[in-house]
Amino acid sequence: MSLQKRLVLIFVSLSVIFIGGTSGFMLIEGWSFLDASYMTVITLATVGFGEVNTLSPAGRLFTMVLIILGMGILLYGISSITAFIVEGQLMDIIRRRRMEKNISRLKNHYIICGAGKVGSYIIEEFRRTRKSFVIVEKDVENIKNLPGKILSIEGDASEDHVLIKAGVNRARGLITALPEDKDNLFVVLTARELNPGLKIVSKAMDEKSIHKLRKAGADQIVLTNFIGGMRMASEMLRPAVTTFLDTMLQEKKDSLRIEEVHVTPGSKIEGQTLGDVEIPGKTGLIVIAVKDAGSKKYIYNPHSSQKLDEDDILIVLGSVKQVEKLRALVG
Repeated sequence: MSLQKRLVLIFVSLSVIFIGGTSGFMLIEGWSFLDASYMTVITLATVGFGEVNTLSPAGRLFTMVLIILGMGILLYGISSITAFIVEGQLMDIIRRRRMEKNISRLKNHYIICGAGKVGSYIIEEFRRTRKSFVIVEKDVENIKNLPGKILSIEGDASEDHVLIKAGVNRARGLITALPEDKDNLFVVLTARELNPGLKIVSKAMDEKSIHKLRKAGADQIVLTNFIGGMRMASEMLRPAVTTFLDTMLQEKKDSLRIEEVHVTPGSKIEGQTLGDVEIPGKTGLIVIAVKDAGSKKYIYNPHSSQKLDEDDILIVLGSVKQVEKLRALVG
C-alpha cells in the first residue's frame, strides 16, 4: 500500500475513533459535546491530563478501549512513515519529480511505449545511437529493469494525460511495442489525436491488424513474425550478410549503423555535388544512396557528380560519431 493510502487510512481511522469516543462519553457519562470531545482528544493523545469529570466504571472501561485503539493507530502511523523513509519511497518521489522535470525540457524527442521483450531492443538501439527518448510503461518491474539513467513514465500509454506528460506534443516520433495489437491500436489513436504531425511506428502480431493500425494513424507497421521469418530465411540463404549485420548492430565500442541525414532548407551543402562535399574524406562515411526529393526515388551508389538539393536524404554507412560529423557538415 502506498504512503498516500496509508495516511488516508490513518486519518479516516482517527476520525472514526474521535466521533465514536465523543459519542461514547456523551452517552455513558452524559457529558456535553465540549467535555466529551476534550476527553477524547487527551485520551487519544495520551498526554496524561486529569479527567474532565469523575468517570463511572463503564466510562473507565470505555476509556481503556479508546486508549488501546489510539495507541494502535499511533504505532501504525509511525511504522508507516518509518517504512516509507526506509524503503526509499521518499527518494523515489524525488527521483520521479526530477525525471518529470527533465522530460518537460525535451523537444523533438522520441516516445517508446512498452519496455517488454521487443521494447528492450528498441531502447538499446536508441541508447547506442544517442537519441533523446522517453519510455512509457505501466509494468513497474519493467521500469526497474531499465539500464542506466533512462527517462521513463509509469502509466498506460493509451491515456491522454500519460502521453502529454511524456511530451507527445513536442515529440518527433512515437513507437508503440506493446504485446497486444489492440493495445497498440489504442495508443496510435490517442497519439494521433494529440499530435497530428507525429510520426508513429507500431508493432503488430497479426497481419489483419495492419489495416486497422494504418486507419488509426500509424505511419509504419512492423510485423514481428514476418521480420523473424525473413531473418531465418536470410540465415540460410545469405549467412555472410546476416553475420555482417549482426556484427554491425551488436558492436558496443563504436556502433556501426546505416543512417539517414536530411538536407534541410538552407543547408551548407545544398546545391553542391557529392564530389564538392567530400563526405568520405571529411567524415569517413560511405554514401550508399541518395533519396531524391523530387522523384522520391533512391539513387544507389551515387556518382560524385550527384547534385544535392533541398529535402534530399543521404543514406550513409558508418559509426555514430561519423554521422554526427556529417550532421554538423550539413548544418
